[in-house]
Amino acid sequence: MSVLILLRGLPGAGKSTLATILSENKWPVFSVDSYFTDPVTNKYDFQFEKNHLAYKQCQDNTEQAMSSAIEKIFIDNTFTLEWEMEPYFKLASKYTYQVFVVTVENRHKSKNTHNISEEQLKKMAEKYKVILL
Repeated sequence: MSVLILLRGLPGAGKSTLATILSENKWPVFSVDSYFTDPVTNKYDFQFEKNHLAYKQCQDNTEQAMSSAIEKIFIDNTFTLEWEMEPYFKLASKYTYQVFVVTVENRHKSKNTHNISEEQLKKMAEKYKVILL
């Protein structure tokens, strides 16, 4: 069985850390944040005007992994809005991957590493919805 695991939650919740643990360093982990992170220095430099390119790169990396029949793929993004997950649901359908959406909560009181203000985090939390089917 091929699976796509979407890890969603607010900044600082631990999505990237959990994705790394679950991937066991043998399954790919893709993230919008990767686009803004220097692979050498690991410095994060978000640029809003390039955000659409980051989303595209994450989706393209996911599709490439699926077309290569990678058994498990992890995506760690905030996914606070439903439309952010839709492209992954479509890819999963196209390549017959089962999708799991995992919500990660900041129960460990960690700070986000992207310097997002408390005010912005509250706005993101207000938009965040859990879908009940």
